[in-house]
Amino acid sequence: QVQVVESGGGSVQPGGSLRLSCAFSGGFFFLFDMGWYRQAPGKQRELVAIITGRGSTNYADPVKGRFTISRDNAKNTVYLEMTSLKSEDTAVYYCKAGRTPQDYWGKGTLVTVSS
Repeated sequence: QVQVVESGGGSVQPGGSLRLSCAFSGGFFFLFDMGWYRQAPGKQRELVAIITGRGSTNYADPVKGRFTISRDNAKNTVYLEMTSLKSEDTAVYYCKAGRTPQDYWGKGTLVTVSS
């Protein structure tokens, strides 16, 4: 059974940086598209960034130029490097492993950006 587990969340001041990690297990990692999503209090879950098995990336407009998604297929891990963090980036960040027809979600890691 595929599992994904997020780590690396925490509290940071505006303008700071954090790196989130998502560890994948239970399948062939390179076959899965991996995504980071986030859900702020009172809001719907939204896409942050995705990376395909071949390494193609796509970002939501609010994070373009500040966040970088990457993957290490040898370590079965996907990363989200977040810089120039803003208060509006505060959310629970979720990792998703996707391969038609099923998606696998982690339980999330909280990122709080506050002075």
